[in-house]
Amino acid sequence: MEPKVIYENEHWVILDKPTGWLTHADGRTAGPTVADWLLARYPGLGAVGEPMRLATGKIVARPGIVHRLDRETSGVMAAAKNETTYRALRQAFAARRVRKSYRLLVIGQIKSDEGVIDSPIGRSQLDPRRRTVFRRGLIRRAVTEYRVLHRFSATTYLEAYPETGRTHQLRVHFKSIQHPLIGDQLYGSPVSTVISRTALHAYCLELPPLVASSGSAAIFLAPLPLDFFTALALLGEL
Repeated sequence: MEPKVIYENEHWVILDKPTGWLTHADGRTAGPTVADWLLARYPGLGAVGEPMRLATGKIVARPGIVHRLDRETSGVMAAAKNETTYRALRQAFAARRVRKSYRLLVIGQIKSDEGVIDSPIGRSQLDPRRRTVFRRGLIRRAVTEYRVLHRFSATTYLEAYPETGRTHQLRVHFKSIQHPLIGDQLYGSPVSTVISRTALHAYCLELPPLVASSGSAAIFLAPLPLDFFTALALLGEL
């Protein structure tokens, strides 16, 4: 399965990324990347944005890409088609004027119908692939709002709204309150019997007015993929 174009115009392209795809090469993992897919279909994007230098020193392309999704995370993401839009999008993300919402399944029942997790995140000293909640040291503030959509017998279905965009933020935050995401083996969840990957989907992306021709916010949705629907159905029958 390849990414699907949800919407595009002369300024940006909005994609629905399938699970299993990297946003861009990371120097460690083999597999298809959104960056390569974009370059193959929009060659002009090679001149948009900034490449990334990996820890190995290798330079990888990020054509027009202004934010990323983890490999196992499915859902909506944006790429700019020109440098002006790229800079505007980057500034909007940095200023937290882009609103994102995710759908996720976590282990256990979360008691409160809604809440806020305000815990700083830093790189784990034990595993460089992971992030963790810290109280001191090299950390960055991270804030996540959430609301419960449905409670199953031993699982909670949620919508979460990250105010910040830290690496693995939702995965780390829900683990920190003893409710790790279903299927997230990197953060200690057991192998799931209802879904074969981390149960996280980028559901909605709301972009503020960025160019003169756009006088209002633009909202884009990526419907839940089949494996997520199947997981919800199976949980309802358990």
